[in-house]
Amino acid sequence: MEKLLLLIPLISGVIAILLALYFAKLVMSEDPGNERMQEVSGYIESGAKTFIKVQYKILTIFVIALAVILYFVPGLSIGHVIAYLIGCVGSMWAGWLGMIVGVKANTRAAQGCTISTKKGFDISFFGGAVMGLAVVGVALIGISAIYWTFGEPVGDQPLYVLGFSFGASSIALFMKCGGGIYTKTADVGADLVGKAEYNLPEDDPRNPASIADNVGDNVGDIAGMGSDLFDSYVASIVAAMLLSVFLSLNDATNKIYFTMLPIMLSAFGLFASIIGIYAIKRWKTGDPSSLLNNGTYIATVVFVGLAAICALMFSVFITDPIDLAFLWALWACAAIGLASGIVIGFTSDYYTREDKKPTREIAHAAQEGDAVVILSGFSYGLVSVVPPAVGIVAAMTFSYLIPFSLVGTFEAGVFGVAIAAVGMLSIVGTIVSNDAYGPICDNARGIAEQGDLGDDVIRVADKLDMAGNTAKAITKGYAIGAANLTVLALLFSFSQDAGAAIMNNINLLNVSVLIGAFIGVVAPALFSAVLILAVQRNAALMVDEIRRQFEEDPGILKGETAADFNKCIDIATKGALKELVIPSIISIAIPMAVGLVFGVAALGAFLAGSILSGFVFAIFMANSGGAWDNAKKWIEDGNLGGKGTDAHKASITGDTVGDPFKDTAGPSINTLLVVMSLTASIFIGLFLALNAGSGLLGAFF
Repeated sequence: MEKLLLLIPLISGVIAILLALYFAKLVMSEDPGNERMQEVSGYIESGAKTFIKVQYKILTIFVIALAVILYFVPGLSIGHVIAYLIGCVGSMWAGWLGMIVGVKANTRAAQGCTISTKKGFDISFFGGAVMGLAVVGVALIGISAIYWTFGEPVGDQPLYVLGFSFGASSIALFMKCGGGIYTKTADVGADLVGKAEYNLPEDDPRNPASIADNVGDNVGDIAGMGSDLFDSYVASIVAAMLLSVFLSLNDATNKIYFTMLPIMLSAFGLFASIIGIYAIKRWKTGDPSSLLNNGTYIATVVFVGLAAICALMFSVFITDPIDLAFLWALWACAAIGLASGIVIGFTSDYYTREDKKPTREIAHAAQEGDAVVILSGFSYGLVSVVPPAVGIVAAMTFSYLIPFSLVGTFEAGVFGVAIAAVGMLSIVGTIVSNDAYGPICDNARGIAEQGDLGDDVIRVADKLDMAGNTAKAITKGYAIGAANLTVLALLFSFSQDAGAAIMNNINLLNVSVLIGAFIGVVAPALFSAVLILAVQRNAALMVDEIRRQFEEDPGILKGETAADFNKCIDIATKGALKELVIPSIISIAIPMAVGLVFGVAALGAFLAGSILSGFVFAIFMANSGGAWDNAKKWIEDGNLGGKGTDAHKASITGDTVGDPFKDTAGPSINTLLVVMSLTASIFIGLFLALNAGSGLLGAFF
């Protein structure tokens, strides 16, 4: 009977894929606009496809090599390797589908803006919904199929779905880092020369980096962020499934149902997301931000109700009173996790929106010069860490104490935390749809300008783009909170796999453990530095190329000759692919080195340290970067003197600093944390086999 229940997430995943294809067809049926618009969109599509194809070729080599290594790791089998490969392919396909529809939707959204704001919004949003539904559909189909095929009796050995999650995370790391480096290489280069030196408008076709900038929106913010949330979504389900193995229940036969609960909750969350997506289509308000927020609110409320129905279904099979009470406690944990995610997301909204105090204060600080605007944005970014931290602490506290108070075991409490992570990511279909909407609108705005659609249409596209910037800020905050709660659940799972005898040795007075924690704290800082330096190096090449074109061909600035877009696209592509190698190595090599040299206890401390420092870095960089960006936009809207003023030039500096913060390093930390946690769990058999888990230097500590 329990395997028949898996038909629900399996079928729901198929429905999501079919809806994604249906929405893709609807978007493709819209008018793509005039010849110039289609030409610009063609440049963007060609650049995005070229980057993804080359990136996937490199990924294929990496995936095959790692699959061979996994086959020889103690404790793993061919089933884990197959699951890993399926996770890789699923993540790559979901990213590809979302990006392809995104580059097709941009020109259609721009043309929709000539009709009405709502028309442009609908095309942009349903183009984004393709990515949102593809992410959830692939995840549910993959986990359900793997568990159906390989799911051994609970408690015998780790679940094969761990391999699926590791595959998803491996791809997400490449997609997010590579896409992030690409998009900010182009964006920073375009701003530093086009805006700061030549006072060119946003998306001006005379700027050679303008098309590369639009390409970056697709490979970074659609394919990259989609892979990021796909990674966290799968990892949250897998972490909870792994922790269920260690539950002590009154009726041991109920364990199978609690193992299946995370994926069942996620399936019901998908239905809530679909309802939220359709509510957005039917809502009559003309304000894009309200439409996106209302869809999220509706999906949240619907999920709480559907999760209760899910609990009622399981209550038919779980008859023991204490186990039944535990089931309903987990329903409360899922609701708490989702509420916490919404709070964290909208905290990011407050600290980054143009009409809120922090962003206005940063804009006013720009009147005092470059240094002051940097100090202001930096400070507000640090302050913005506090509310999300309170949200995570509250979610962990209540989701641990509620089930613990009923069952009275540590395992029950941490399983509640894992279910809270599942709840937080339950409506990820709506969240990814909102996020992917942003870059489509951004591209549409550029195409509207380059397609000579007129100021009125550009203003409509600007309105949609502003809502997209807000949606992206909310998504980044939401993604960071979800990733951190997920990796905390993975840390608990790792501790259970390692065994109490080893994990009880996690004492900061133990030198090896202290070393592990210290390395963990430093890892996100090193990772962020590598990514930001990568953007700096590539942006310098982009700046040189733009200046060269302007100097060698004055006709470009006069609009008499066309800029060489392909050269800038080539610089961004080659630079991003070259620079993502080191971050990828860091994410796997550092936890491997800690586990092999200092032992499993030190590795546990390493994971804890990286989670804590990674949370601070991710929130700080995402929010400060978003605030700098919107402070610049607020000035460009005509405030504080508008474009061309000293305040505007200072705000461009802030935005340039913030670009790699918010779109490259900050969000990529989410994936780093998940990859490092899964690496620890995947290779734990190897670590335990080495000096009983004490590492190569274990005898000296």
